This record gives sequence, structure tokens and C-alpha cells, in this order.
Amino acid sequence: MAENKEEDVKLGANKYTEKQPLGTSAQTTDKDYKEPPPAPFFEPGELSSWSFYRAGIAEFMATLLFLYITVLTVMGVNGADNKCASVGIQGIAWAFGGMIFALVYCTAGISGGHINPAVTFGLFLARKLSLTRAVFYMVMQCLGAVCGAGIVKGFMKGPYQAHGGGANVVNHGYTKGSGLGAEIVGTFVLVYTVFSATDAKRNARDSHVPLLAPLPIGFAVFLVHLATIPITGTGINPARSLGAAIIYNKDHAWDDHWIFWVGPFIGAALAAMYHVIVIRAMPFKSRS
Repeated sequence: MAENKEEDVKLGANKYTEKQPLGTSAQTTDKDYKEPPPAPFFEPGELSSWSFYRAGIAEFMATLLFLYITVLTVMGVNGADNKCASVGIQGIAWAFGGMIFALVYCTAGISGGHINPAVTFGLFLARKLSLTRAVFYMVMQCLGAVCGAGIVKGFMKGPYQAHGGGANVVNHGYTKGSGLGAEIVGTFVLVYTVFSATDAKRNARDSHVPLLAPLPIGFAVFLVHLATIPITGTGINPARSLGAAIIYNKDHAWDDHWIFWVGPFIGAALAAMYHVIVIRAMPFKSRS
């Protein structure tokens, strides 16, 4: 029996061999895995499906709750007499990462749990969803972010306006280039983690290792916030930045706002290219 078990372990460990010609190892076909077909570029049929609108509503609600909890946390830290009397930067990072973990877990089976236009954009570039769905998700995410930040302002209008409203700006001592670079790299880390955590091929190959996708995604958000809160307050999510900027609506919140769209979209595009071209080697798929 021990010999049989050892043989099973060897079989499982070597079932997905990496000894393949360069550029084709990600494309081996196995009986328990098939490469899903790319999503159509434009799918008008989705517009008549209730599941399409249900997914958009899920993105709206998730982004609303995300802004509500995270901006309230930021306001609590900024309004405290000193950092030791609040949860501090670490608490803010935990709020963002923890909410992403919870919300991705809740909505992954409905909408995919994007909660971020940059994530949606990266997945669209990788042909994981159609343009129709991508645009709808982004609109709903931005609307949810505005509503979430608006609820916070409704609860505490004075402190909200006095303490920055959770709006993203490039902080003193940093250049616009530094802020843009931080947003690009931070979003790359997030979207790369999303691709890795939800890769069907990897899940099939490593099925003996249980993987809860929302956990590494939320942890990536937490780590990026720890690194970049001092630089930009950490955007890596255009909807989050837009919602706070609209509700706060001060001139300095709009001065560098372009950084919080351009940076995340570039980071998401780079992560999508890296995953598709390097990690999965899609363009080099064998035709034989």
C-alpha cells in the first residue's frame, strides 16, 4: 500500500510536466483541463440577459460598500489627535485589503468580483470578458464608488471636508512621476495576482493545494497600500479615486487625478501582457 501511495504522489507531481518546447508548456492538454475560449469582443446578446444586469448590480453594491468602509477608516485616522490614537496606516491598509477579500469572496460567483475598473480592463485585454460587459462593469463601479463616498460625507460632512475626503493626491515631497510610477507598479502587482489566483490551468494543475482566490488578492491590496499610501494615498482603483474626488470636490483633488486613471490602466495592461505572453505563452501555442 505504501508503494502504491508513493507512486500516486509521483504521478500527481509529474502529471503536468514542464519538459516541453519553449512557449508551449502552458498549452499541454490534459483530460481534466481545457483552455476556455476567448470571450467575444462584442456580445449584444448579453444586453437581454438578467444575469448581465445582476452582475452589474453586484459590482455597484460591492464598490459602494468598499468605499464606505475604507473612506470611513481613512477619515478616522485623519481625524485622530495622533496616529497612535487610531488604527494608523496599517489599519487603513487592512481595511482596503480586508474589504477586497470579503467582497471578492461574496461577488466572485456573480460578476467575477472585479470591484475595480483596472482589473476589468486587464481581464478585457486578456479576452476574459466582452467589451459590452467591461464597459458596463466600469460604469457601475464608478457609480457605486460615488454613492459609497457620498454616504460617508452624509454621515460626517464637517470632518469629511476637513480631512480630505479620502481623495487621492500626490503627497508633498513626491513628484508626479513618482506618483505615476507607484500607481503603475501597484496596479501591476494587484492585477498580476488576480490573473494568477484565478488561472483555471493553475487550479487544475495544483488541485491538490486548496486555493481561495480572494485571499491572495486581498493580501496584494494590503501590501500595495502599505508601500504606496505615503506617496499617493494608494489609488490602484480608478473608481475609488473618482468617487472620493467627486464627493470631496476640491481643486487639489483634481490636479493629479489623471495619474489615478493612467497609472492603473497602464499597470493592468502590463500585467495582462505578462500573464498572457510570458506566463501562459498564448501567442506561441502549438498548431500541431
